[in-house]
Amino acid sequence: MKLLIEGARLIDPASGLDRVGDLAVMDGRIVGVGTAPDGFSPEQRVAAGGAVLIPGLVDLHARLRAPGSALEGGIESELQAAVAGGVTTLVCPPDTDPVLDEPGLVEMLMHRTERAALARVLPLGALTRSLAGEALAEMGALTQAGCVGLSQAEKPVRNTAVLWRALQYAASFGHKVWLRPQDSFLGGGVAASGPLATRLGLAGVPAMAESIALHTLFELMRATGAAVHVQRLSTHQGVALLRAAKAEGLPVTADVSVHSLHLIDQDIGFFDTTARLEPPLRQQRDRDALRAALADGTIDALVSDHVPVDADGKALPFAEAQAGGTALELLLSLALHWGAQSGLSLGHALGPVTGRAALVLGRQAGRLQEGAPADLCLFDAGARWSVTPERLRSRAKHSPFAFERCGMEMPGQVVGTWVAGRRVFGGAGA
Repeated sequence: MKLLIEGARLIDPASGLDRVGDLAVMDGRIVGVGTAPDGFSPEQRVAAGGAVLIPGLVDLHARLRAPGSALEGGIESELQAAVAGGVTTLVCPPDTDPVLDEPGLVEMLMHRTERAALARVLPLGALTRSLAGEALAEMGALTQAGCVGLSQAEKPVRNTAVLWRALQYAASFGHKVWLRPQDSFLGGGVAASGPLATRLGLAGVPAMAESIALHTLFELMRATGAAVHVQRLSTHQGVALLRAAKAEGLPVTADVSVHSLHLIDQDIGFFDTTARLEPPLRQQRDRDALRAALADGTIDALVSDHVPVDADGKALPFAEAQAGGTALELLLSLALHWGAQSGLSLGHALGPVTGRAALVLGRQAGRLQEGAPADLCLFDAGARWSVTPERLRSRAKHSPFAFERCGMEMPGQVVGTWVAGRRVFGGAGA
């Protein structure tokens, strides 16, 4: 199939491309950027009308269904939410039900997501069996089944010797390990340690829970040479340690969630469970450090941290409520919002959700270049919209960015999404 998207503002953050022109697609791949190749005869034409055409968003952390959630039919609805938000590739952690610790389970998940024929789903396999932190999972078999890395999801490996062996094995066979840095003995709280948590009587998670985990992790990386992706960094101390590790030359990358990038502990308000998140919202100096690190590239990617929680999971006292919120459809808008507040160009603001995120995966994605997969997002940069339950396609409706909660209008409206040149969102019936 030959497709021509005409008159778009073409932005490719990876190359610095920012110009008005056409983009040609044939057989699922980009064959012309700026102008169509000679003799190209499109079967479909899309008039962009000056809207912005970028690579489809790459989200490095999104769940299709929260562990223990009562939400059913989650995969299809969450993938519909993904493409409605311009996300064409998402990475799913292994704490599904059952845990992704066997190749057959990975293949089953991939079959279901491929059958939905919406966004691409790249699973992470379990680093240890059942995520129990004791026996190593079959890393090689999980990788062969399609996993892009090995992870413990929200369950730290308590036994440092086990983590050391895991990184040794991963380094020997070239597997990348994805870990959220949190000391298991200090990470049992529900809010960031500080005056607000004390005043509300909430159990706190100290910043050193992240720092100690990073110190341990970086020391093990020095010993093993393993490549590690640090997930959802949340503290200014963590940013400093990450910056030093990169300067040292350790093979480490990192991401931050849209929640930690925009919100602080004060946004909990009076026990508002939509702000019950993992990692917990921290103080303003943490948010400022995360924003600066994302802007200068110390933090590689911005992730939605999408966790579809059902109504029952949030209708509980704050400390008992399920952590998480819907965010797949907000990722583009919150990247644009951060960019505008930080005085960044459109291309700079979109890098952490396109080309820079794809580099973490080591895959050919997140680019507008000839030969690349035609995974595309077309959006109206001047549009504004509100986060309301009626607007969201995700089966989960809880977000700390809900309009009725904060009155915030989101910048940027997705009008079309393509995966491998096939339109999966927008147009008639969208």
